[in-house]
Amino acid sequence: MSRTHDATFLLLDDFSHIAFACAVEPLRIANLLQGEELYSWRVASVNGERAVCSNKTVTLVDQGLTDLPPRGSLFLVSGQNVGDRATPEVLSFLRRERARGTKIGAICSGAFVLAKAGLLNDRRAAIHWSFHDSFQENFPEVELCRNVFVADETFVTASGGTAATDLMLHLIGETHGDDLAAAIADMMVYSGVRPAESPQQISLQARHGIRNPHIAEAIRLLNESAPYYLPTAEIARKIGISTRQLERLFQKHLKVSPKKFAIQQKLTRARNLLLQTEQSVSEIALACGYESPSHFIRTYQNRFGVTPHTQRVCATGAEPFRQSA
Repeated sequence: MSRTHDATFLLLDDFSHIAFACAVEPLRIANLLQGEELYSWRVASVNGERAVCSNKTVTLVDQGLTDLPPRGSLFLVSGQNVGDRATPEVLSFLRRERARGTKIGAICSGAFVLAKAGLLNDRRAAIHWSFHDSFQENFPEVELCRNVFVADETFVTASGGTAATDLMLHLIGETHGDDLAAAIADMMVYSGVRPAESPQQISLQARHGIRNPHIAEAIRLLNESAPYYLPTAEIARKIGISTRQLERLFQKHLKVSPKKFAIQQKLTRARNLLLQTEQSVSEIALACGYESPSHFIRTYQNRFGVTPHTQRVCATGAEPFRQSA
């Protein structure tokens, strides 16, 4: 009986090129190192002809949304404008393949599409960090995992970029052993292989070279209390230092006050929701802890130099290449 495992990569327009390459290359190298075809793969798209990635590179594909080989795997790879790509046709295809017993995974923003198909309810899933805010708003029934990948669920998910390699090395290691996975990583000059629980982003403390435990604890408390952030005095009390000392620490290490840091966090979340969802400005204001839409609009414009409406319109007008019908 053949040991070859069939994998299909479904590329949705505006998909992440780096995520796709990081997913397929470990399979190619596995075959090279093992001297036999452990994996075969094909590429699919909605139109069955090509897919256009976010950097406008065109990838020719092998098939459209037709039945896949039995007992194989399907990896959905998407990127920007994922809400537009989660069409009824794509959702129907995913549900059909699930019913046929196909193992399904998603890379970069692909978990958004699986969630919209209703496949991730009450499950853990990883998605690229830039989609976390919109994902939580749209799919509260899915347990968002902020790590690089999730492989211990029925539907495996990776957060994008090089996390696709981490996931593939994990899956290859499970099937063919850790030695082969390590050899593949060496061939890719990939010395920083990460386990599933690794964080997606460099921590704020590491990025700014902050080693002060009070700052780290204050940021944790702020994040946990979002979007209605704890007052500075309350955070200082919980940490066990004075309000003035906490403010001095923030100014020294982050060049902002705790209050301004919290406002920046709120507005960054608001911008993500503006760019990734179709929620109204009023809905986004409420989701980000603003009771008054007018106050939110003024604060947003002061921070980013444009109104929320203008931000959304400009993003729509500047979005990547869209294939015509």
